[in-house]
Amino acid sequence: MNTAYLRELNEYLSAFVTERRLEKIHRVLADRHRYLSVVLEDIYQPHNASAVLRSCDAFGVQDVHIIENRNEYRINPDVELGTAQWLSIHRYRRQEHNTAEAVASLRQRGYRIVATAPHRNDCLLEDLPLEPGPIALMFGTELTGLSDEAMALADEYVRIPMHGFVESYNISVSAALSLYELNRRLRGSQIPFSLTDDERQRILHDWLAASIKKSDALEAEFRRSRDENP
Repeated sequence: MNTAYLRELNEYLSAFVTERRLEKIHRVLADRHRYLSVVLEDIYQPHNASAVLRSCDAFGVQDVHIIENRNEYRINPDVELGTAQWLSIHRYRRQEHNTAEAVASLRQRGYRIVATAPHRNDCLLEDLPLEPGPIALMFGTELTGLSDEAMALADEYVRIPMHGFVESYNISVSAALSLYELNRRLRGSQIPFSLTDDERQRILHDWLAASIKKSDALEAEFRRSRDENP
């Protein structure tokens, strides 16, 4: 569907959503962006997986890329509180090892692959440059972190300072801290990070469809009406 068609369809579907819901959809959409994306490699604890989704929604991050090598990514509805339906979730699970495919796909989209793990060439979150281009933040499993393959494929590395006895933050805490800092800096910068009109219309369509019962039937009716009255 091209952008013009989507805009017409969205206007039609909007009539079937309450004024209050429609206002909230447009308000949230205005703050959505794809300059930051989250990549989760082999996360297996549902509460952690779900908490990350909730943080992405809260910070306006639209895309979550999920790599399933050994572990299936499962969501806990009591933790994510319905946020999954408002995010664009991309899953990589066709092969036994899917990390390289995910990284290649992200690079094709123009992302820098940033591993959230200590490395000899790492930097602090506040020192990670935003201007060079969109960032895909990659987080690893709860116990062992990112795989050797992910670390080798990363373009840059960031670490979060720690001052206690533990060696790492909980994965959902790491994601929340990282998104808070980078999102704060991004929104205070001059970087043009807003969605394109086409992206906005496509996300709006998904959100309207998620808000309307039998949206498929309404879309079919819209197509019939449009074909009859070109």
